[in-house]
Amino acid sequence: MKEFSEQELVRREKLEEISKYTNPYPERYEVTNTLKEARNLSDGSKNVSIAGRIVFMRKMGKLSFIRLRDLEADIQVQLKSDVTLESDYEFFKKLVDIGDFIGARGEIITTQTGEKTLLASNVTFLGKALRPLPEKFHGLSDIELKYRERYVDLISNEESRKVFLGRSKLYSFVHKFLGENGFLQVETPILQNAVCGASARPFYTHHNALDEDFNLRIAPETYLKQCIAGGFNRVYEIAKCFRNEGMDKEHLQEFTQVEWYASYWNFEDNIKFYQKFIKALLIELLGSTTLTYQDYTLDFGKESWDRINYVEKMREILGFDFLSIEDPTILKEKIVEKDLFTMEELEEYKSMSQIIDFVYKRKIRENIVDPTIIYNYPAFLIPLARRNDNDKRVIDVFQVVACGTELCKAYSELVNPIIQREAFLDQLKAREQGDEETMEIDEGFMGAMEQGMPPISGLGFGIDRLLMLIYNQPSVRDVVLFPMMKDKD
Repeated sequence: MKEFSEQELVRREKLEEISKYTNPYPERYEVTNTLKEARNLSDGSKNVSIAGRIVFMRKMGKLSFIRLRDLEADIQVQLKSDVTLESDYEFFKKLVDIGDFIGARGEIITTQTGEKTLLASNVTFLGKALRPLPEKFHGLSDIELKYRERYVDLISNEESRKVFLGRSKLYSFVHKFLGENGFLQVETPILQNAVCGASARPFYTHHNALDEDFNLRIAPETYLKQCIAGGFNRVYEIAKCFRNEGMDKEHLQEFTQVEWYASYWNFEDNIKFYQKFIKALLIELLGSTTLTYQDYTLDFGKESWDRINYVEKMREILGFDFLSIEDPTILKEKIVEKDLFTMEELEEYKSMSQIIDFVYKRKIRENIVDPTIIYNYPAFLIPLARRNDNDKRVIDVFQVVACGTELCKAYSELVNPIIQREAFLDQLKAREQGDEETMEIDEGFMGAMEQGMPPISGLGFGIDRLLMLIYNQPSVRDVVLFPMMKDKD
């Protein structure tokens, strides 16, 4: 049986006492204004009814003060023995604690100290907190506890409230912005029977009714492009995705991805559209296209962003034409000969794509600070991207990188079914070389492509990583309400 602290025992005793007077967990309460709205009302506004959690109290003889809080705002409530109903005032002084929920009705005033306040004529008890709030109201100091008990973090940490309000506003903005630009929202399956849409290791589950194994979605890409084949000219999804990979400050196994696809666009059209999107988003959330992240000031409002040609930059770093090499072992040997990395550092990377991606991340990406467009990628990195008309070994792809973080990936889509099947077969070869993050042949997707697709460009970005940058948070766990945590021993 659980042992209660002294404070918890006192609160449970008060709960029993409250039950003699009223239901400590009532059904409803009539609210006329949110706390944010009440703060903006003019003095003299009467019969204003608000509700929230008590985060501060000062009980005195004939005059007491409460601070109520919700996610968006807080407001002071004043109780006076000659204004507040006597029975309500006595009930409050005797049985109400910090952390409890109350409702208050009265008149809006401004105190002598300039504090917007509700002078309460009535107080209604709305919910007993059996646990006390943390002593330090600037937030939980235990980071793990902050993630495990997000509800407490939100009560006590203004920064967390700001971040998660911003997350909700971001969702609303995505729907509004894409809708205004002709995109239609759809939903695609989370349970899928082919690992496709990204290079990642999946989670698997068993479907009892069908007696078949399925994988959890790693990306919605192939289904969204099937929508294009079916007549959706512009389509998007805010999709929960799952990748059974390592955890670090920028990666969680469960994350939220936005992907949009537009018929008749190429990747240059998507560059312009993404720049328009991100500038409007930052204005919406921050009021500025400039933000601070990890002591760097990043300006997303510039008309032209820096550009890096991936293939040319890699050739410069490696000192040889890596596109002419097909054997991963030979590629590793040449990289070691150039004294860029040791064979031990390269050991875990099995395929051409894994090796080149490792070099890119260590030699190019991590050194980028300002918003930068990386484009012109090797074809073996992304099997679903369109091959460049001038060099089939290169694909029409771009990513935006800032402070070493990839913010989005987009490309002109591969819609030629002959080349697509060849690319999928190349993925099978990479798997034979030991790369466990390759794609499988998605025959449903291939069927849609063989039915015919128009020119397409698509873009995807992770909401978690973008929010981490916008609100200058050290980890994606700080922008996910309930991040996955290992069970306590």
